[in-house]
Amino acid sequence: MSQAKETILVTGGAGYIGSHTVLALLRAGYDVVILDNLEYGHREVVENVLKVPLIVGDINHRPTLDQLFATYKITAVMHFAAYIAVGESVKDPAKYYRNNVSGTLTLLEAMVAANVKQIVFASTCSIYGMPQQVPMTEEHPIAPINPYAMTKRMVEQILSDFDSAYNLRSVVFRFFNASGANPEGLIGEDHNPETHLIPLVLFTALGKRESISIWGTDYPTPDGTCLRDYVHVSDLANAYLLGLKYLSADGKSEVFNLGNGNGFSVKQVIETAASVTGREIKVVECDRRQGDPPILVGSSEKVRKILGWYPQYPDISNIVLHAWQWHQKRHGDNK
Repeated sequence: MSQAKETILVTGGAGYIGSHTVLALLRAGYDVVILDNLEYGHREVVENVLKVPLIVGDINHRPTLDQLFATYKITAVMHFAAYIAVGESVKDPAKYYRNNVSGTLTLLEAMVAANVKQIVFASTCSIYGMPQQVPMTEEHPIAPINPYAMTKRMVEQILSDFDSAYNLRSVVFRFFNASGANPEGLIGEDHNPETHLIPLVLFTALGKRESISIWGTDYPTPDGTCLRDYVHVSDLANAYLLGLKYLSADGKSEVFNLGNGNGFSVKQVIETAASVTGREIKVVECDRRQGDPPILVGSSEKVRKILGWYPQYPDISNIVLHAWQWHQKRHGDNK
């Protein structure tokens, strides 16, 4: 007799990282249910590509959650339903605390009531604040410098307390710069507004932007521009799968960094994009932005050792190539 499939609830599953993780779950043989309010998620991705049940609703609405857990036999939750724009979190912190913290608390209480005791949570490297050493390990001091990062820090504490009190076990991933797109071009990055470097550079290559700005060229780095740790979104999705399997095998609650362990500068990304696209990309050099650290690179030694995770696409050229293929398909090519 074949074993029944496990059903995973993915909150924010119509979004960028969530949708790639759903795809990885489906290919690994799981059943998936998505909960997404579609404020930033994409219904057409769920309906046309993922083809799994989509509940349009909010993590802050307890009756929706209770109904969902009563309808589907959920075995674990992957939680991506968060607001992520740092600048907006400074201007409107209430929005971030209400959704990211209060909404997550509502979700966790519903899980406990439904006896669902495993969650994989999307945190962020920004909870470390300004780096005191590079690469940053999980032991790096926690010092959030904006409300977005603070909400993630608060949820990490809540998860720790829920483990102690209710035996709700969690894997927390503090990931660095999610980037790239599904290598087959099925899904990719599509934020509105877009704030991430790689898509903005590619929009410039497509003729949808006049230029790309470099914010600071006088940092203490090899070429004077900021270094960041870019992780392919499909590699992130694979890590979430490994985190789920770890919890399913009775693993204890853990926190992991997810990074490539090396950094690429802003100039390197732009030069790579010019090479991949064969387009000229106009650059405007500007003064530094306040609060931008020169280098943000994470150590992934712990996740490699415990979960056996290794990125399949560590090279920036593959990350940019997959993103380019997606953006050409998604946004047309204004030559």
